[in-house]
Amino acid sequence: MVRRTRKSQVRTLDKIKEFFISSRLMPLIFVFSVIGIMYVLIRMKGIEQDYTYNDIDKRVKIQKIQNKELKAKKARELSMKKLKAFAKKFELNEPDEKRIIVIP
Repeated sequence: MVRRTRKSQVRTLDKIKEFFISSRLMPLIFVFSVIGIMYVLIRMKGIEQDYTYNDIDKRVKIQKIQNKELKAKKARELSMKKLKAFAKKFELNEPDEKRIIVIP
């Protein structure tokens, strides 16, 4: 009795293998496998690009903040009070009209 059950199990497994390896079903399995793999790869690439975009966006924000800080520093250095202090420190006089050069 045990042998019959094993034989029937082996036959059932053989039928299942034969069904999945048949010439009709194998191309479908292959096509769906390729579609599944492509879907996963495309999703992974999208996630990777999202991480890259977020990293670049973060760096742009940091650069904008640094740019604002540098502009503020430049404005402080070129303030009238600072310029007058530099002129006094280095004993400079105010230039006359002949010495002023306008650069466009």
